[in-house]
Amino acid sequence: FAPLLGTDALSTNLIFIHRGVIGPKSGIGQHYHNQCEEMFVILDGEAEFTVNGRTSRLEGPAAVPNRMGSAHGIYNPTDRPVQWLNINVGMTKTYDAFNLGDPRLGATLDPIPQFISFRLDKSLLKSVSAMDGGRGTVQYRRALEPTVFSTPWTYVDHLLIEPGSSVGPASDPDVSQAYYVISGAGSFTIGKQTAAIVEGDAIAVDLGEVRSIAANGEALELLVIGVARDLATKASWSQAQAAARRGAG
Repeated sequence: FAPLLGTDALSTNLIFIHRGVIGPKSGIGQHYHNQCEEMFVILDGEAEFTVNGRTSRLEGPAAVPNRMGSAHGIYNPTDRPVQWLNINVGMTKTYDAFNLGDPRLGATLDPIPQFISFRLDKSLLKSVSAMDGGRGTVQYRRALEPTVFSTPWTYVDHLLIEPGSSVGPASDPDVSQAYYVISGAGSFTIGKQTAAIVEGDAIAVDLGEVRSIAANGEALELLVIGVARDLATKASWSQAQAAARRGAG
């Protein structure tokens, strides 16, 4: 694996986004994080996810967040490599782990996961017109809400921008964002700088930075991580979002 974004990417407490491959019959043993939260994502294949000693086999693309103070691990029981992401957000920018020495080989599998999980299922996305003042139509879902996380980690979104459509320009003074390009290609603008983006790229948008995103000749699929300035900001941001939804309803 290799880091895409590290502790210096954002002023908030994103610790890292790692991108890698879990080989056949390989994995990461069960371990605790006491001051940070981590989410394993598989982009293809299948893997056995464990949280607090309960294990289920999930088909990718799928993700499992691990709340602060819980233990987790992942194992690839198949004969093919699995494309994998690891995203970590903390109470501070300090990473911590306490390893249990448990590789989870031969673990009993629960047919229904006994932990939070989601699939990056495009059929669950909903159409949004002119998102954040952009053009055209995009497909969007908030996969994980603020209540899932105990740290300033605020949300996980799944976003699909149709060819010729865009999102923004918009900014948020309270919540930073990290984007991972799952598939497709397009352009990303922060302030006055624009760069081409393709599958496998990661982009950091700090507090208050104005960003816009456009899909060019093909659809652009993104995983979006939101991290608030601190817990108090996260709470007030969440309340404002809930009030806005009630008003819209």
